[in-house]
Amino acid sequence: MSGLEKSLFNLKFTAKQLNRQAVKAGRDEATEKNKLKKAIQQNHPDIAKIYAQNAIRKQNERLNLLRLGSRIDAVASRVQTAVTMRQVTGSMMGVVKGMDGAMKAMDLEKISAVMDKFETQFEDLDVATGYYENATSSATAVGTPQEDVDRLIGQVADEAGVELQAEMKAPESGLKNKAAANGEEEREEELGERLRA
Repeated sequence: MSGLEKSLFNLKFTAKQLNRQAVKAGRDEATEKNKLKKAIQQNHPDIAKIYAQNAIRKQNERLNLLRLGSRIDAVASRVQTAVTMRQVTGSMMGVVKGMDGAMKAMDLEKISAVMDKFETQFEDLDVATGYYENATSSATAVGTPQEDVDRLIGQVADEAGVELQAEMKAPESGLKNKAAANGEEEREEELGERLRA
């Protein structure tokens, strides 16, 4: 812990102590007021005057302690800002040094080549995944009759209390799916040719 951080800790500790003392002075003030009330009820004016003076003194003490605690807390806040700024400045200096090193080590041609290779490998992976999905979906479709699938969907929808909307919008999506499938087939053929090359 640096000297500034120790000072910050001491300031916060002192402010907390002053606030505790202010609370204690407030309790003492209340006690003195109770004693004043009893002295008035028992018809002792001289004693009542002493308790009143004590209560006023404790009230002033509490206010002074609160003011002092508030000032010390404000100073602690400024010291906290200074500590934080010092930490941020140190971190930023480290980042700037790291960025300088990274910028010197960067070769844009190598980065471009690596990114191009990554893109082609990613597209090849897409083609392979597409072939696998087509193969598994056609195998699943052959193994499961469409009537059974439709019947099960209807049964589950009835149990769940859901109405099927026009065979789940099959006509609209069928046209869109055919157009998308044609575009997908062309793309897969192109990528397949690249893989063979």
